[in-house]
Amino acid sequence: MPVPKRKTARSGRRARRSHWKPFIATWTFCPRCNEPILAHSVCQNCGYYKGKKLIITKEEKELEKEMSK
Repeated sequence: MPVPKRKTARSGRRARRSHWKPFIATWTFCPRCNEPILAHSVCQNCGYYKGKKLIITKEEKELEKEMSK
């Protein structure tokens, strides 16, 4: 088994570990419905991203079911 010949200096050890920090999510508000959402993601409340409708929400699915009856 290889064994280090010398003790690792604090600066070298800390430089190697400099990227070991916790990730803090960035929250923004949806411009259409003002719900808090993660940055660069589709709003789960209204289904819009950058002014385009991308997903169908639960409320819209329920309305479609009622209209088809």
